[in-house]
Amino acid sequence: MNHLSSGLRSNLLERGASLVGFADLKDFPAKDRMDFAYGVSIAVAIRPDIIRGIENGPTLAYYEEYVRLNEQLNSLAEYTADYLKGHGFEAIPQTTTRVVQDRNALRTPLPHKTVATRAGLGWIGKCALLVTKSFGSALRFTSVLTNAPLPAGIPVNASSCGTCTRCREACPGKAVKGINWSPELEREEYYDAHSCEKAARELMLRLGIDYTICGKCIYVCPWTQRYLDAHR
Repeated sequence: MNHLSSGLRSNLLERGASLVGFADLKDFPAKDRMDFAYGVSIAVAIRPDIIRGIENGPTLAYYEEYVRLNEQLNSLAEYTADYLKGHGFEAIPQTTTRVVQDRNALRTPLPHKTVATRAGLGWIGKCALLVTKSFGSALRFTSVLTNAPLPAGIPVNASSCGTCTRCREACPGKAVKGINWSPELEREEYYDAHSCEKAARELMLRLGIDYTICGKCIYVCPWTQRYLDAHR
């Protein structure tokens, strides 16, 4: 199985993935993980120049990068599913066309960032984005559900945000409550998704685009700034 996981990781990195991790999902309700016990978490970093451009809010370039990354992640997820199927396992890619969001709750049954925490890639920040030590929150994620018993990473169960409140201070929708995430917390306890969506849509409409992205919390995150400093 190590050969399977190492081969998959290597191939995904060659195809443009920035991070790859494997997760044991058996602690989650079977219906949320579609009866699959394992997951593959795949991330692609947002280009540093794009992140630098959103200091004051979303831009057309950020929107175009966001769409491009979604397409790339869909392709990587499909590749991963095909790779695992080619080795005799079942797998379902959690692509943007497959995952259905509950529009009332603004959530999916098993978020990509949750799979990422279980794979040990990072923690969920106060702004409800996945934060990593290598890229901050300047990443987009996808995931693949499978029955392949891949060697799981060590789950991250605690935030490393500490006393930092930069995302809270920068949020135009006042969606960030300033509370450190832990797996036991409901998202609503530390983050208001509806306030975020409303503010993000208003910002994008100023660009003439009916879409919901902002990115200010990504830019101000100290971990993201470390990523930017390393790529000047």
